[in-house]
Amino acid sequence: MLVLITYDVSTQSAAGKARLRKVAKACVDYGQRVQNSVFECVLDASQLLRLKDRLVSLINEKEDSLRFYYLGNNYETKVEHFGCKISYDAEGTLMI
Repeated sequence: MLVLITYDVSTQSAAGKARLRKVAKACVDYGQRVQNSVFECVLDASQLLRLKDRLVSLINEKEDSLRFYYLGNNYETKVEHFGCKISYDAEGTLMI
């Protein structure tokens, strides 16, 4: 299923900046960055639970925000892209 993950981590302190890096790294491990704090992740149920648990444990719920948008398995018709960044096949092969 395609899950869109967005976050807003407070960077007013050194601890916040460290949290931001950790949250971004966790998301990179599971998906593709499509905006600064927005990731598209194609996950199965167990991957979703692991990632959600990891992210919730990283944020400070009094200062940060974390959102999950569940677009499902038939997401191709639910996502439109316009603009300069090239869209990608979320289930295709990623070159590193």
